[in-house]
Amino acid sequence: MAQQAAKSPSDTWVVTLGTTVEYGPSYEGSKRYTFGALPSFDFYRLGESPEYSAPDDNFDYTLFDLGSLEIGPVVGLRDDRLDLNNLHIQSQRRVRWNFDAGGFAQYWLMENQLRLRTEVRQSLWGGDGLVADLALDWFQPVGDKLVLSAGPRMSLADTTYMRSNFGISAGQAARNGHVSAFDAAGGLKSVGFTVAATYTITPQWSVQVYEKYNRLVGDAADSPITSRFGSPDQNIIGFTLNRTFNLNF
Repeated sequence: MAQQAAKSPSDTWVVTLGTTVEYGPSYEGSKRYTFGALPSFDFYRLGESPEYSAPDDNFDYTLFDLGSLEIGPVVGLRDDRLDLNNLHIQSQRRVRWNFDAGGFAQYWLMENQLRLRTEVRQSLWGGDGLVADLALDWFQPVGDKLVLSAGPRMSLADTTYMRSNFGISAGQAARNGHVSAFDAAGGLKSVGFTVAATYTITPQWSVQVYEKYNRLVGDAADSPITSRFGSPDQNIIGFTLNRTFNLNF
């Protein structure tokens, strides 16, 4: 008991673990919807004021806190996306699940209410390319237990990412005989919005429901993978259950 009493607030971390179930496209550009599950994780020191976050924020850690501006590393997870055999293109190529990593920066235009955030992430293996996401979010508490959030999205990708996910080589087109080769170039990939509602049941338990809508544009929309076999409209509905607890070190 004496050791516990001697611990300072900086020795205690508030950790949140969550499990998310999503219903959305089976791959980027698909018109077929499936269920999927994802983990979530967050932490901060006891005594610090927790910041609001959006459901599509990836895992980050602030290295530089410059008042309203925060900068640091970020890590994300890319889903197992595409098997061209399912699109009747004779190929064994598949975009496998992958981790990506990079940096984030976010600026609070209004403290803990209006936030501008960007993430730039490169795949860690497999040569799946680089993506850059830009988001603007408004957070609105409703009473003591409910927080609503909403905001627009924009995503860009380099040529490596676009060719992996939306390109069709001349050899694949020749083997298929019904689609043309498509060389997808880097640039603007999608625009959309995200809305979410987070409800605190108890200090330890909370739930979140959200919807993410993205409209593929440019080569991502023009690719036969999207225009012929899929859809440019990408809608994801998610539900997250979170458990919060303290860890002492």
